[in-house]
Amino acid sequence: MQWSWKVECHVCLGDRVLLVPSSYSAGLQCSGSHPSQSGIPKFHNPLWNILTGKAFNNTYLFYGAYRAEPEHSSAYSIRLAYLLTPMACLLLCFCGTLQRMVQGLPQQTLLGQGYRAPLSAKVFSSWDFCIRVWEAATIKKHEISNELKVELEEGRRLELALQQTRTQKACHLLAYLRTNVLIVLLVVGAISAIFWATKYSQDNKEESLFLVLQYLPPGIIALVNFLGPQLFTVLIQLENFSPSTEVNLTLIWCVVLKLASLGMFSFSLGQTVLCIGRNKTSCETYGYNACEYQCWENSVGEELYKLIIFNFLLTVAFAFLVTLPRRLLVERFSGWFWTWLDREEFLVPKNVLDIVAAQTVTWMGLFYCPLLPLLNSVFLFLTFYIKKYTLLRNSRASPRLFRASSSTFFFQLVLLLGLLLAAVPLAYVISSTHSSWDCGLFTNYSAPWQVVPELVTLQLPLPGQRALRYLSSHAFSFPLLILLSLVLTVCVSQSRANARAIQGLRKQLVWQVQEKWHLVDDLSRLLPELSPEPESPRSRASRPRSFCPGFPCPGSPGPRTPRLGPSTKLSSSSPGAPSASVPVSRFHFPSRKEM
Repeated sequence: MQWSWKVECHVCLGDRVLLVPSSYSAGLQCSGSHPSQSGIPKFHNPLWNILTGKAFNNTYLFYGAYRAEPEHSSAYSIRLAYLLTPMACLLLCFCGTLQRMVQGLPQQTLLGQGYRAPLSAKVFSSWDFCIRVWEAATIKKHEISNELKVELEEGRRLELALQQTRTQKACHLLAYLRTNVLIVLLVVGAISAIFWATKYSQDNKEESLFLVLQYLPPGIIALVNFLGPQLFTVLIQLENFSPSTEVNLTLIWCVVLKLASLGMFSFSLGQTVLCIGRNKTSCETYGYNACEYQCWENSVGEELYKLIIFNFLLTVAFAFLVTLPRRLLVERFSGWFWTWLDREEFLVPKNVLDIVAAQTVTWMGLFYCPLLPLLNSVFLFLTFYIKKYTLLRNSRASPRLFRASSSTFFFQLVLLLGLLLAAVPLAYVISSTHSSWDCGLFTNYSAPWQVVPELVTLQLPLPGQRALRYLSSHAFSFPLLILLSLVLTVCVSQSRANARAIQGLRKQLVWQVQEKWHLVDDLSRLLPELSPEPESPRSRASRPRSFCPGFPCPGSPGPRTPRLGPSTKLSSSSPGAPSASVPVSRFHFPSRKEM
């Protein structure tokens, strides 16, 4: 097959000429044509075209449907709007995610790294008195019980860790490394399977099994993300790790697996479509595989569209074809097998990470599929009610405790990593990748970003252009770097000053508590000396010495040497007064280190 381009029109922009090819002029030799899909039944085409995105190729869902005339001096540019919209969307999402991440940092700074809530507070203040349903009360009791078990187990493991020898610590470290090495091998195998599945699907997209191969990469990604966490949990539970370590390791590796799978999927598409790391004749001239992908932006958008569609269909299928029949069978039959099977366990981290992965795919498709966020919003709305039905009717509460309040920062960090994973390929495509000659707004540009200097030359006056050149020059970068360094120095200094102020307030609070307990101790010594009646040893021993009788009060500084006051001098110098020694306090006063 040979394409020919025959006409070129010239648009003069000041002192330069922009070549706008209106048809193929360079002779491109392709290695033959692909067979048509004549063996596919006709009645399957409409449904599969909807599922694969082929039915929406000429709509505004994909990049190829947007067209524009050559740029002129009008105030509005559809090219610039299309280019800046995903960038502005990613920037706003970045700012919002960063703001939510830093909301919990002041509380973390005030409480300190080693802060742990008292066990008594969890005992007396954990119950929710608004609960009126028996099932909710049972779940709440299990939650409180699990939390107390985790606290006691963590305390026991901390004591055992302090008593370990060097040999035991080395064995524990080797077990930790062995588990992580095995998980790394599993992750490498998973992302390799995703790479080869994507490559095979793209290389054989014209075969008779094309309808099955269309969803091969999303299917492999879903299978990897389903089996990976199960294997991680089994490997981690084989070692004698603490509950918090097990939960943290599982979450971290699940995040690595999901982000690595999406990153490998994006890289595999780039290698196939844009010939990254490959040498092809069509790529040398046009920067992309012009023989197989005439409108490569639409092809990438279709892959991301299929990924979103497949994830939603998988959610619906698991809810109504797996979880619901499992619950009905468990309720209908009795026996050890059905007792062991039980209902599906609803895992909060897994569902949150699925939402984060879907949002990452949406961010990746902002440039290729502009209406993908709208489609994902509809799916997210439906997914919420499907998950709610699954949770309330078909699932059971997890026996393992999950601290959602302490993991909010972690999930926001994962969302931020997903945002960066989507922004890096988009920045590469916008700045360095040749746009397709067959469709879209940037058919006459070697890279989409070139529309920005062209519009600057067309629409900005000469002083504005000079200002932009100065802002992009080295003469402005050095003062900007110095200014940023000063601002960073001021921020770091203010942060350290705030930390010192917090430490001072803590010490002042400790000193105030110590002073109050000194006064209590003085009062406990002065009361028997000022008493008009002599006391028997039994009554003196039974009389409390402080306002917290029978147990140590928090924040007490401990006994100190008594000061000689007027009353003590008077009582000691009076005739007939017994020579009373300083009574030894029977309470344990914690020191400053214990506080």
